[in-house]
Amino acid sequence: MTFLWRRRGGRGAGAAGKKGAPEGIKPSMELTVPTHFRCPISLDLMKDPVSLSTGITYDRESIEKWIDEGNFTCPVTNQVLRNFDQIPNHALRKMIQDWCVDHKSYGVERIPTPRVPITSYEVSEVCARMSAAAHDGDEKKCQELVVKIKNSAKESERNKRCIVGNDIGAALADMFETRRRRPQVELRSFPALHGRFLKDEDLSSRQTAIFVLKQLILEDQGCVDGLVEIEGIEETLFRIVKVPICPKATQACLVVIHHMMLLQEKSPMITLRFVQLGLIPLILDILVDGNKSMCEKALGVLDRVCDLEEGRESAYTNALTVPLLVKKILRVSNTATAFSISTLWKLSLGETSENALVEAVELGLFQKLLVVLQVGCGERTLKDKVTELLKMMNLYRDKLDCFDSSQGFKYLKRSY
Repeated sequence: MTFLWRRRGGRGAGAAGKKGAPEGIKPSMELTVPTHFRCPISLDLMKDPVSLSTGITYDRESIEKWIDEGNFTCPVTNQVLRNFDQIPNHALRKMIQDWCVDHKSYGVERIPTPRVPITSYEVSEVCARMSAAAHDGDEKKCQELVVKIKNSAKESERNKRCIVGNDIGAALADMFETRRRRPQVELRSFPALHGRFLKDEDLSSRQTAIFVLKQLILEDQGCVDGLVEIEGIEETLFRIVKVPICPKATQACLVVIHHMMLLQEKSPMITLRFVQLGLIPLILDILVDGNKSMCEKALGVLDRVCDLEEGRESAYTNALTVPLLVKKILRVSNTATAFSISTLWKLSLGETSENALVEAVELGLFQKLLVVLQVGCGERTLKDKVTELLKMMNLYRDKLDCFDSSQGFKYLKRSY
């Protein structure tokens, strides 16, 4: 069987399969690659050759994918594997590297020496040491182990899966408890580590990560800085809200999102990304039948979203926004009332302010705000917003028939 290495424009290199050279490649530019340098599964030049118990060598990435898909046999011999141990074939890897160097003129790049992936035993050992260091109050050792596990997770997806699947969450939770007992422990590197675990497919790992992240952020707002640097963190948090793990995980996620939106410099960019992902409809769905704690956190996020013009526009285009906000006033808690009034005040500032005010008056907001003034608004800023809203709505009040807000919900399918 003949395999060819094809030089591309004298710069890069690529592999051709057993079908021969592609169009436009001259025979003089073709190089025969020894078949035993190729992975029997992918037919690509092996970068990290490993041998199974059957004695057959494969590229590590290919054989791991084969096993992860639920296969228990050797692809070449079809023998049932006695174990899944993958022994690095250093001799073959060295031969491949030498061959690459010898044929550099063909555009072949030398494959780098691969790092040995972390094992379950190593992760368990690190977890045990982390827990021991946390209970002993050895802050320096805690930080060293966090950096070690964090760097290992960065090296490959395989390492990340191995780390997440071996109780790393429990060990980090122990370290967080140490933080609560010893405030001087610096944990601002933890959110980035937990942010990566949020992307894992394992529900328990994601749940643990979001719980710990919430506690870290509540303890130290500076932890958010490390979290927002993670690529795709907005999509990951949005996914947890869209596909709930459990109510407490959703609440924790809303807390994290709210604190991310509090960042002064990056808040507009972060908020806009959540709006573009479609967070507002999810928040409104939560408000329809959420409990007290869930509603408070959802209203807090919606209030922050409406700081942004795009957020206000997106919120108002949803028919549920104004009715739900009016409904929650004096019905959930003082916190929910404050967030609802603040959000309605912000909606009254945009281009759709007139429509929002007219709708609010029709739903009975004017009467509700009068009650809020009578029972007390608490903070001065909230009282100012209530007063300003009443003044703006007074312009439309005489032109409309105000009725009880409950009459404005006949079209809603779900109960409150």
